Amino acid sequence: MSQQPFLPFSKPTIDEATISAVGDVLRSGWITSGPKVQAFEAQLSEYFGGRPVRTFNSGTCTMEIALRIAGIGPGDEVITTPISWVATANVILEVGATPVFADIDPVTRNIDLAQVEAAITPRTKAIIPVYLAGLPLDMPMLYALANKYNLRIVEDAAQALGSSWDGERIGATGDFVSFSFQANKNITSSEGGCLVLNNAEEARLAEKYRLQGVTRSGFDGLDVDVLGGKFNMTDIAAAIGLGQFAHIEKITAHRQNLARHYFKCFGSDFEKQYGAQLPPADFENSNWHLFQLVLPERKDGLPARATFMEQMQAHGVGIGYHYPPIHLLSLYRAQGFKEGMFPVAERVGRLIVSLPMFTAMTEADVERSVAAVKAVLKAG
Repeated sequence: MSQQPFLPFSKPTIDEATISAVGDVLRSGWITSGPKVQAFEAQLSEYFGGRPVRTFNSGTCTMEIALRIAGIGPGDEVITTPISWVATANVILEVGATPVFADIDPVTRNIDLAQVEAAITPRTKAIIPVYLAGLPLDMPMLYALANKYNLRIVEDAAQALGSSWDGERIGATGDFVSFSFQANKNITSSEGGCLVLNNAEEARLAEKYRLQGVTRSGFDGLDVDVLGGKFNMTDIAAAIGLGQFAHIEKITAHRQNLARHYFKCFGSDFEKQYGAQLPPADFENSNWHLFQLVLPERKDGLPARATFMEQMQAHGVGIGYHYPPIHLLSLYRAQGFKEGMFPVAERVGRLIVSLPMFTAMTEADVERSVAAVKAVLKAG
C-alpha cells in the first residue's frame, strides 16, 4: 500500500564517534568490565547528583539485586503493576517473594497508588512502580506511602532516563532506581542497565551480587560471602553507553518535540472523532520514551490490536505494544491470577499500541504515522 520506505517502530542511532570508541576498546585488549565501565558509572553518578551508581548487563538484574540488597525473599510480598514488561514481576519470583498486582490509572496508565495502598498487608515489604513510556508517578505520594508503611521502593525507571518530577531528575532522589539501556531505550548500550543506590555499603553489596559474590583483597585474596551471579557490563557496552549519554539532553528535547508534533497532527478532536485515547500531554516530566494510544474496541468483534497492527504495517508504519497484562500470562495464571481482577489494566493491555518514536525520526515521519493511524481507524 505504501510506496515510501518502511517507518520502523524504533531504531537506535549510533554515531561514528561511538563506533570509533568501540573500535578503540576492541583494540585495547580490555573488553570486559574495566575503565570504560568505571567512566560510565562516574558520569551516571554525576548526573544523579553524586549518588552511587553501578552498571549491569541488563535492566532486569538491577531490580533483582535491589530486592536482594533490601533483604526481600520468601514470605514477603512486593506490589507492582500488571502493565509492564514481564521482567518487573519475574524478579519478585526470582528472589522467592510473592508478586501482588494493583490496577492502573486509566489516564496515566501507571499503577494507581490508591489501589497500591489497598493491597498492602503485613507481609508487604516493597513496591516496584513502573514509569510507563517515561512518565513518572507522583513521587511525593509514592514516597509518603512507602514511609507510612515502612516499605522499600525499587523504581522500575527502565524507560525514564531523562524524565523528572517537579524539576528533579528521576534517580536523583528516592530509594533504589533502576534504568535500562536496552536497544530501544532513549539511551542504549546495546544491552545493559544501571542501579542508583543509597550509600557506599549498598554499592559494595551490589558489586558482590553483580559478580558471583566475590570480594578481592591484595594480590591474591578472594572471598565469597553472598550468592551472586554474572551480571557485569562489558567495556564494549559501556563505550556505547558513554557515546549515547553525551547526547541525552538533545535526545530528550527532540523526543519531546516529536511528541508535541504528534499531538498537533492528531488535533484536539481526535479522541472524540476516532474513539482512541491519547497519552497525557506531559512536557514537564516525561522523556517521551513511547507515544502510546489506547485503541477503541472493534464493533465487528475482531481483535482490535492485531487488526490495527496488520493494517498499519500495510501502510508502511511499524507498531509495537507495551504491554500485555502480566497477570494473564500462563506463569501467573498458574499462581491464581485470572481475568477480571484488574479491569483497567486488562482493557489497556488489550488495546494499547506504541507508535514510532526514535531519535532519527523527523516531523514528516510523525505526519506519516498519524495519517496511517487515522486511515486505519476510519476504515475500521
